[in-house]
Amino acid sequence: MKAAEAAAGAPSFWSLLRLSSFSSSLACFYVYFSDSLGFSKEGCKKHELYVSFRDLGWQDWIIAPEGYAAYYCEGECAFPLNSYMNATNHAIVQTLVHFINPETVPKPCCAPTQLHGISVLYFDDSSNVILKKYRNMVVRACGCH
Repeated sequence: MKAAEAAAGAPSFWSLLRLSSFSSSLACFYVYFSDSLGFSKEGCKKHELYVSFRDLGWQDWIIAPEGYAAYYCEGECAFPLNSYMNATNHAIVQTLVHFINPETVPKPCCAPTQLHGISVLYFDDSSNVILKKYRNMVVRACGCH
């Protein structure tokens, strides 16, 4: 390690470049194999899910909406990860380790990568009408983590 790097406690430009090159190589490797190999299981993606507040038994206190499109994430996060799976670098490495030795770690999981909120009009405990925005209620995108 160079003296200036050690003194600053930060990685050198070349260390960062090598790490960046490693990440790019992994991404290219996965894109190449995902385009050339086919697997029967469906990859990680967003699926339809409508949540009805009546079905949950909440119709007496939720005024609006009656329900909402929540969506959910499901699918395989297996080697090789396709580029559309929004995989983190950690998930890419974990997938490779799992591929080499499945007993070491599980496959990454398909999970939401982007969530949005919804506004709900409801009665509180004192029968006041409240309008509140609830964060992270609607899946917008999924990925492997």
